[in-house]
Parts: sequence; C-alpha cells; structure tokens
Amino acid sequence: MQKKEHLKQIIRDFHLQEEFNVLPREITIPINTGKIISLVGARRSGKTFILYGTINRITRDINKTQTLFINFEDERLDLSLEELDLILQAYSELYPNQRLAECYFFFDEIQNIPGWEKFVRRTYDNITRNIFITGSNSKLLGSEIATSLRGRTLCFDVFPLSFREYLNFKGIERDVYSSRQLAYIRNAQAAFLRQGGFPETLFVEERLHPKLLQEYFNALLYQDIAERHNVNNLPALKYFLKKLLASSTKQLSINKTYNDLKSANIKIGKNTLYEFLEYAQNSYLGLILPRFDQSLIARELGEKKIYAIDTGLCNAVEFRFSEDRGKALENNVFLELKKRGGQIFYYRDDSCECDFLIADRGKIIEAIQVCFDLSTPETQKREIKGLKKICSRFGLDKGTIITNDTREEFETEAVNIEAIPFYRKFI
Repeated sequence: MQKKEHLKQIIRDFHLQEEFNVLPREITIPINTGKIISLVGARRSGKTFILYGTINRITRDINKTQTLFINFEDERLDLSLEELDLILQAYSELYPNQRLAECYFFFDEIQNIPGWEKFVRRTYDNITRNIFITGSNSKLLGSEIATSLRGRTLCFDVFPLSFREYLNFKGIERDVYSSRQLAYIRNAQAAFLRQGGFPETLFVEERLHPKLLQEYFNALLYQDIAERHNVNNLPALKYFLKKLLASSTKQLSINKTYNDLKSANIKIGKNTLYEFLEYAQNSYLGLILPRFDQSLIARELGEKKIYAIDTGLCNAVEFRFSEDRGKALENNVFLELKKRGGQIFYYRDDSCECDFLIADRGKIIEAIQVCFDLSTPETQKREIKGLKKICSRFGLDKGTIITNDTREEFETEAVNIEAIPFYRKFI
C-alpha cells in the first residue's frame, strides 16, 4: 500500500509540473503509430529530454493527466516485476474516469526492472498502444528490444548533437552570408570538432569538459561493459577501449592490440578482444564502417574502420587525438552522415580509396573525401585525382571534398569536384 501511495505522489507531482524546458532536437518521435516507441543510443546523448519534448507536444492537444511518466531511477521507487502493475492501479485510482487506452505512457530507464519487457508487452496488448520507453544501453540494446518486444516496437537511435543542433543550442543563427554570423559559425565549428556534441557539455564551464567526459567514459567502462558482461580483466578492457578511441578513423587491428597487451604482460586471448570490440559497438562507444564490396558476405566479413561516438570524448581520454584536426574532421563527417541514416561505406583497392560512399538501395549515389586543409596545389591535385577516379568507377558525375574552410569548384573531364567546408555541408 505504501508503494502505491508513493506512486500516486510521483504521478501527481508530474502532472502539476510546468511544461518541460527543453531545446528541440532534429529527431522527431512519432506519436500515434500503434507501436511501442523505443529510444536507444549513447549514454548521456539526450534520450530523456527527447521524451520530455514529446510530452510537451502531446500535452498541447490533450490534458496532461492523460500522460503518465515514470523515471525508474527515482530513488522513491523500489519495484519488482510483480509490482509494476501498481503503477496502473495508482493512476486509475487518481483518475478513475480516465480511459487507460487513451493515455500515453512514458517509461524512462525501465531496464532497471528485471523482466520489464513482460510488463510492457502486457500493457501494450491489453491496455494502451501509446507507450514510449528509453533505457541505458548498458542493459537495453536495440537488438534486445526488437527481440523482447517481438515486432511491437519502432526503435530510434539517439546520438550526441549534430552540428546543426549544436548551433541551435548555442543560439547561433545559421546564416553563412552574414559576415558576423559566419564568424560565429566558424568558431563554433572549431569548438565542436574539439569538444564534441554531448548536450551537457554546453552547459558547464569549458575547463570542466574533460572531467565530465572522463566520467562518461568510466561509466561506460564499468557499468555498460564490465558490469553487464562480467568482465574481470579491467586493465585489458580499459586499454582496449582507449586504443579504440585512439584508432578512430582507422582500421582497428586486433592482432596488434593483442601483441601490445602481451608486451605489457597483460594476459588475454584474441577471442576476448573480439568480444570487447562487440561490447564497444553495443554501447555505442565505437561505430563500425564497412568496406564497400559488391558481395554482401565480403562486406560483412571484410575489413572495417572504427569511428568514435564523439570527438570530445576522444580528446578527454586520448590526449594526442586533439593534435590531429583532420582526424577530428573526418570523425565528425562520419557522425553527421550516420545521423542522417542510409548506407555508408568506405572504399579501398590497389589504386585508390575514398573516405565515404553513400548508397541508396545498393547503388552508390555519392562519393565524399575529407581533407582538412586543401590550400596547397599538391594536396588539391592528389585529392582531385583520387576522387575523380572513384566517381568514374561508380558512374558519378560529381564528387565532394569536405574541408575545414575551403570552398571551391574544380571542373575536370566528366566529373565536377566541389570542395565545401564542414559548416556549409552540414547546416
């Protein structure tokens, strides 16, 4: 009875709150789909605040009492799976005339309740189709949600801020034709490449960014991976994850990492390192980019490049990363492309390579190179020659070089090459 009374207090306090003060994100969560909406993604990337924004949208058309929001990290809650029905009972006793089928249920960090999926499935099948859930990726992965909810869910990946969102959060107008605004945009780009896009970093002093991001890394290391997967060899895991961040934009060699650990007298098997790589992907620390091949099997089993979820995180954990601005630019280009969805590959053969190929239903539609500084004739000649060859190979009449601040067009035989700054391409 006491737990039900606590739930009533939590529910009623929520209904008496003012509208959530949240900055809009570019990801828009659909409302009346008839499916469970699941938000998954990197830790501290803003999943809860996207829920808040969704609640704001819904409650502009209906009474707020038709929404139910429960944060399962609330210290006042101590519920087992068998007690989750108390939530519905508490709500119904507060609002006996409200039809539950017309309510919108928001369950934040629901993975804290073992067996949560049984409650959500039962609620969806018997009570309401309007359910939204988020969870820490330490216990709630996109693949696990799909399995647990068996076709009842639409799953959305949430990443740290895109550059457009970063500018919006900073209050910078996206007007590249205003000299004043362009100066702000260029400065913001330099900060974005260095500090990354985790939302919380925009609201703390810059001197605290490294400490804050190191806390993110430690939470990911100890909670999302070590605790979840019962990893006991913490020195090897920590070394591997730091190595992964340092290797961003490159191929991560398991053999080399194994030999480095062996030289440091850290005993670990190669199979365990492959498991560490899978854990890093599942926790969104490292994102994989496959090499393009016409063969689907070759794509899946062939060599891959690794990219970090955030360049600010790289700089906080691997100090040498900040010295390579080209690396930071390439990593952020990958993240921007990833946030836009679609198929992305890199390409390499004996005669040429390309940082990013964009495909639509298996057909290559865009080729993109990344070059921080395109100011010298030698660099221009090298980048244009390579991109032209790639475009010819895939039947493209245009290629793009994303730069730090160079904007220029190069007309070559059959292929038009456009150099465009990062801030123009992605705003």
